[in-house]
Amino acid sequence: MEEKKFDVNSLIGFVLIGGILVWMLYLNRPSEEEIQAEKAKTEAAAQQQAASETAKKDIQLQEAVQELSAASTTDSLGLAKLKNRLGSFAYSGTLPSATSATTVLENDVLSLTISNKGGYITEARLKQLHTYDSVPVYLIKDGNASLNLQFSAENRLLNSQELYFEPTLTKNGENSVLTMRLKTNNDSYIEYRYELEPEEYMLGFSLTTKGLDGVLNTSQPMYLDWKFKGYRHAKSISYENRYSRLTYEYEGSKHSKLDPNGEDEELEKDVSWMNFRQHFFSSMLLTDTPFKEVALSSIDLVENEEIDTVYTKQYGAKMLLEPKAGGLSYNMNMYYGPSDYQIFKKYDRNLDEAMPLGWGIFGVINKYIIIPLFGFLSGFLPAGIAIIVLTILIKLALSPVQYKQYLSQAKLKVLKPEMDAIKEKFGDNKMKIQQETMKLQNIAGASPLKGCLPAILQIPVFYALFTFFPTAFDLRQKSFLWADDLSSYDTIAELPFHIPFYGDHVSLFPILASIAIFIYMMMTTGQTMQAQQQPGMPNMKFLMYLSPLFMLVFFNNYASGLSLYYFVSNLITIGIMLVIKNFIIDEDKIHAKIQENKKKPKKQNKFQKKMAEMMEQAEQQKKTGKR
Repeated sequence: MEEKKFDVNSLIGFVLIGGILVWMLYLNRPSEEEIQAEKAKTEAAAQQQAASETAKKDIQLQEAVQELSAASTTDSLGLAKLKNRLGSFAYSGTLPSATSATTVLENDVLSLTISNKGGYITEARLKQLHTYDSVPVYLIKDGNASLNLQFSAENRLLNSQELYFEPTLTKNGENSVLTMRLKTNNDSYIEYRYELEPEEYMLGFSLTTKGLDGVLNTSQPMYLDWKFKGYRHAKSISYENRYSRLTYEYEGSKHSKLDPNGEDEELEKDVSWMNFRQHFFSSMLLTDTPFKEVALSSIDLVENEEIDTVYTKQYGAKMLLEPKAGGLSYNMNMYYGPSDYQIFKKYDRNLDEAMPLGWGIFGVINKYIIIPLFGFLSGFLPAGIAIIVLTILIKLALSPVQYKQYLSQAKLKVLKPEMDAIKEKFGDNKMKIQQETMKLQNIAGASPLKGCLPAILQIPVFYALFTFFPTAFDLRQKSFLWADDLSSYDTIAELPFHIPFYGDHVSLFPILASIAIFIYMMMTTGQTMQAQQQPGMPNMKFLMYLSPLFMLVFFNNYASGLSLYYFVSNLITIGIMLVIKNFIIDEDKIHAKIQENKKKPKKQNKFQKKMAEMMEQAEQQKKTGKR
């Protein structure tokens, strides 16, 4: 018998064949495009299968409804047969409301249309308001919003937006009440209840269940999913979009917001309200029992001003619900109306935090000074005149501060010859020049810091007004002179092209405001700016020209009411300065007083002493280093 030996050649052959097979498989591997195509084909097949299943269910539901319709409406056997085939909530498909019929709930300011299918609001119209092009303001229309209750029942995941509710419209005193019930039978149902008071944008809304203990699967999470796409309502979509933002309250009294640019999302705990804000309009959901967890999302739908976009933002809020022993019970409110501080404030639920009035001191100034004062003035004056009167009152209130600022500038102007003499005396010794200049300014009480402080004190007021005018609902569609809407830009000429950052139009109020700012800066700093220019410091003359240019370009697309304020404000400032210069401040008297002060011993405060000591030490070190 022949002895079997290990065949090296066979092993080599198998290895080579294996290598060739691996190489061929590598060469014939599907490309990334082919993989994606196959994936897309699989997904399409799955979607087709799902659509087929849905169609099959619809056919089953129609057959079941026909069976039940053929029998008596009190035929309990027929109803039981239907439930066995399609589940308890199939009863909703046998009701007379099992169509896409709607019910209207309205008062003098708000009209709401609620659909039987899904039981949610499919149209919300503000009856007394219009868009910039005279179209009625719709916050909800043509499927831009949905409200869906997602729950498990009888081993199935159900969505209320696909099921039919039975409507009942009644009266509760002067209030209109609409109940929408998703029934398993007459005594077991999910209910949405809407209650609208006269002259109110806020409506009561509740979500409750009854008799569903054996039907709802409470071990599975239940969600209330609210989706919303905000319609464009203003002339400048980029300007409107800048102030469109999702804001919310959580964990008691904390407030936050999502990023208005790009896409943003956040998972928050104990959310008590959320606002899908669209600049001058708000769509809100508020709850007495905070939602345990809410997934919030925002997507910016605006690319740029040149593209005529229908929507500004896409918002979403998926709220985790907590069933109690008796089922679901949430008392809530909905708000569809203006983003108006005065309206928000009356509800006493911190809704004013949904408005961009500025943080800290800026918001305080707006809430307790600017808004009440402007509300009072606009109550009996046209909006444009009210802005002018408001500006005058603010400038008068700040005139003592401005007087201090101008007085300091006048002292520096009087001291300029002496400061020039110090520079000439000490030549290149910058440390000594600075030291002697500070001594002179200290004696005269003319420190540049004293001139800056009054300007700094005015900044909170200026910034508060900067945030107030773009969000003041009282300015919306109010005209003044050539501006037809003080909440939007004014137009004196249309351009046949679009200029980046500037736009496709020319606004006059920003031009006037830029001229006024330039004149003001020339009066305050133009004469002495170059003379006081220090080495290494930025060119202040360039900044003097930059500010008006910035106003001209940046404010071309801003609210004309804001440009009107800056124009009038600078005119008044120029007038006050001329009065102070010609009738109040006498430069000769200031100079004489400074000379008297030089003869008196001048006490230094701690800061001045410390600065003097530091400069003396630096001077000594410099001398030591030279040795």
